[in-house]
Amino acid sequence: MRPEQVVEATLFASEGSLTPTDIARADEDLTPSRVEEAVQTLRGLYEDQERSFQIYQLGDGYQILTRPEYAPYLERFDSVPKAPGLSSAAVETLAIVAYRQPISRVEVEEIRGVSSSSVLNTLRDWELIEVVGRGEGLGRPLLYGTTERFLDHFGFQSLDDLPTPEDLPVTLREEESETGEEEESEPAGAAGTGGDEARG
Repeated sequence: MRPEQVVEATLFASEGSLTPTDIARADEDLTPSRVEEAVQTLRGLYEDQERSFQIYQLGDGYQILTRPEYAPYLERFDSVPKAPGLSSAAVETLAIVAYRQPISRVEVEEIRGVSSSSVLNTLRDWELIEVVGRGEGLGRPLLYGTTERFLDHFGFQSLDDLPTPEDLPVTLREEESETGEEEESEPAGAAGTGGDEARG
């Protein structure tokens, strides 16, 4: 078996992303570097053959996924797994957590102006956010951050791939500026919890 065949079979059979180290366990002749080479070879092959799928890097790993342009065709089938549909409230809350993490429920609600317990619980159920620690304030509130699945869901390799403030809608940029003074008083690196947790 060629390395490309082993790597392809492993990725094809996996339900989630696999790191080069994970894939190398499939065969004693494989090493992470050889896996990386095989992945690049397969990517080139899929491009040349105009296949409907490609190997995407998600966080530290790889996964074979259907190309985005085929989504409208797949949505017609109930048998095709679908990512959770995010409501506008969920997207708004998730964006706040992603850019301000680690952040408490109260801080999220101060930004949104509405109760956010339910939507935070939903995002936790979907494993897009998780508890990453406790704050120092009264009652030591839970602090939330994004997960590996968050990165996978949006196709990010790390939080560094998040759009910059200049790329955000005007309303979100205004929220950033309104709370920018408080943000500057946070300990250095606070917003980087899981920065390269890399997936979320």
